[in-house]
Amino acid sequence: MTPEIKMTGRLIAAARALTGINREDFAAAVGVTTETIAAMEANGSAWLHSESDAEAVCRAFDKFGIVMLGEADGMGCGVRLKFTRQDVRQIMRFEGEGGVVGADDAP
Repeated sequence: MTPEIKMTGRLIAAARALTGINREDFAAAVGVTTETIAAMEANGSAWLHSESDAEAVCRAFDKFGIVMLGEADGMGCGVRLKFTRQDVRQIMRFEGEGGVVGADDAP
């Protein structure tokens, strides 16, 4: 998580709504219970108190193709999609195919 962007429940709720990810799947990606995600979202614009929870949420954002936007030009922070929904589904399908793991770098 970048220092200029504080993670809030509203950002989590906005990211889930934008991607169409249900609370159970998002909680599994973060590594917390659905009740914890519900409590985070219920806190609204309050910052998450746990740095480890905020970092886990950021990792889940990255997994689902969510980019956090910092405050700029008099506008508040927010979220947007890194990829289209179709791209995210395709990436997740590729990652779940299995097979031999190799380096991603081309020679």
